[in-house]
Amino acid sequence: ASNISQGQRQLLTIARAFVADPEILILDEATSSVDTRTEVQIQHAMEQLLQNRASFVVAHRLSTIRNADNIIVMNHGAVVETGNHDALMAANGFYADLYNSQFAGNISMSEGEES
Repeated sequence: ASNISQGQRQLLTIARAFVADPEILILDEATSSVDTRTEVQIQHAMEQLLQNRASFVVAHRLSTIRNADNIIVMNHGAVVETGNHDALMAANGFYADLYNSQFAGNISMSEGEES
């Protein structure tokens, strides 16, 4: 399978997780090598995959973890904040700075979707 892209490999890995239906799921940068359109599709699928199971998700793309029950924010190897998305945004700390820098053009759209 050396003739497939890194993004295709990630999609195959996520598909295998659906089929395996594990009780615990660990994802490390699950959408790092896919384009934005594919990332959105994967996020919708992952919402179902992550339901009713313990999950540990490592992510730099904060959209991947926005709906997590608990987000542990690290900076230079140290935990600097914990909480869900809304609490971390309200705290206006490191997570909020990261989120706002990643989604500066999309904040009004994503906030409007929750209304």
